[in-house]
Amino acid sequence: MAVKKAVAKKTAKKAVARGKTKEGDAYVCGVCGLAVTVDEVCGCVDACDIICCEKPMKRKRAKK
Repeated sequence: MAVKKAVAKKTAKKAVARGKTKEGDAYVCGVCGLAVTVDEVCGCVDACDIICCEKPMKRKRAKK
């Protein structure tokens, strides 16, 4: 007699690791090196990705 195991489906989404984008934040493309600065925030509820070279741009760290 074969015993069937119940498999629980994972339906919970992973939390977004990014914080909200603010005016003045800088992003850089890891492929071509293009850098952009946020002048105006869109106000979306969800996080928006800035895409370049078909990949999301990464937040540039502020120099101290």
